[in-house]
Amino acid sequence: MDGTRPVTHDSGRTAATGRRGAVVAALMLAMALAALDSTIVSTAVPQIVGDLGGFSYFSWLFSGYLLAVTVTLPVYGKLSDTFGRKPVLVAGAALFLLGSLLCAAAWNMAALVAFRVVQGLGGGALQGTVQTLAADLYPLEERPKIQARLSTVWALSAVAGPGIGGLLASYADWRWIFLVNLPVGAVALWLIVRHLHEPRRENGRHARVDRAGAVAIFACGGVLLTALVQGGVAWPWLSAPSLALFAAGAALLAVVVVVEHRAAEPIIPGWVWRRRTIAAVNLALGALGLLMVAPTVFLPTYAQSVLGLTPVAAGFVLSVWTLTWPASAALSQHVYRRIGFRDTAMLGIGTAALVLFAFPFLPYPGRAWQPTLLMLLLGAALGLFQLPLIIGVQSSVKWEERGTATGSVLFCRQTGQTVGAALFGAVANSVLAARLGGASDLDSVTRALDAGTVPEATRRAVADAVHAVYLGAACAAALAFLVLLLLAPRTFPALKD
Repeated sequence: MDGTRPVTHDSGRTAATGRRGAVVAALMLAMALAALDSTIVSTAVPQIVGDLGGFSYFSWLFSGYLLAVTVTLPVYGKLSDTFGRKPVLVAGAALFLLGSLLCAAAWNMAALVAFRVVQGLGGGALQGTVQTLAADLYPLEERPKIQARLSTVWALSAVAGPGIGGLLASYADWRWIFLVNLPVGAVALWLIVRHLHEPRRENGRHARVDRAGAVAIFACGGVLLTALVQGGVAWPWLSAPSLALFAAGAALLAVVVVVEHRAAEPIIPGWVWRRRTIAAVNLALGALGLLMVAPTVFLPTYAQSVLGLTPVAAGFVLSVWTLTWPASAALSQHVYRRIGFRDTAMLGIGTAALVLFAFPFLPYPGRAWQPTLLMLLLGAALGLFQLPLIIGVQSSVKWEERGTATGSVLFCRQTGQTVGAALFGAVANSVLAARLGGASDLDSVTRALDAGTVPEATRRAVADAVHAVYLGAACAAALAFLVLLLLAPRTFPALKD
């Protein structure tokens, strides 16, 4: 099926191009909303807690949203293949805006957390369907352009989120953090409704929706991800709540396997894991999510406590990879056209492994330009890694399978990030406890930073902890390299659009 067919029109090529431009603008706005809401709340927590109370539950403002996004990605992917991209994207955007409005009207912390989950249920549709539509709108040779634009929007929005949230909370009201979504989302929704025209889906009207599979996947993912997010934070890893959640998650996973095996149209069909290309990319992007935790979560603390930078300067050290990642992604087409998707991705992740491995060898306490340079190199390496794999997978499946395949790889990447946050958090805290006699963890270091007092022993302990995390991230990159080398076909199958 022609990749540009969803936006063609009888009035000719100019009208079709104009419609495609309007749809792309809507996709970029939707991507910005999804990226902003992952981070924009972080700097407004003091104002929110001061107004609503419920400090002990504030972490669920982030966890609830991310859990809802993650577990719905495969569901929305399948629905977009069954009923088309437009109805799924419109429904998701409307649900996201409803959640934003409810968040702005929240009367206590419990209500705000519940409404953030509603936002996340819509956010899952935005993330997955936007990526799928990007592949629908452009033929293979042009896809790096739109994917690079979306990567740029995602990176800039994610980095700008904390600053925008802080400004709104300080000079307006924290509720505006959610209200600003409404006009932006309304414009995106209007552009989609007006300009996106898909072919009629012959099987959409009579399709059988795997409701049991969707519920089972949502329950299983929610329980397991909750165990990972809260383990070692709200309760010890080997405590009764943690063990109970993991046991329940394992039981639900067995239920998912049984239900999906029996379903006529399963949410996660077996071919997602039987096809070498998709299975290898799923595992490789899961490793990407894992290694991304090292810089995004731990580098700002390292920059403030070890290098002595201000929060703004520490944020800059992290944000520089948003300059090289999209640029490298845009240029990756010139590489994979010569050596293929797999080898380009292996080049990128191999370089990333070397960069991550170099971090523990930085001098103590070091200069700010040293981790900044490594972040520039890491962004360039990951741009070569991620984009060819996503484009390669989307090009290896038919139109009616593209949403499922895209949702699968994005779900694995998100799950990898959740696992990485739990795993590397445990690594960092264990190193800190060993260096400081069991009297400290990363949260206590963060509180010391807020108070402006970090002893020298604590600085060295933080450096050791972050070095250990980066070594773990380098191992994750090496694992992704091996997965591609041993499991992925050297040449990805590419179907004609």
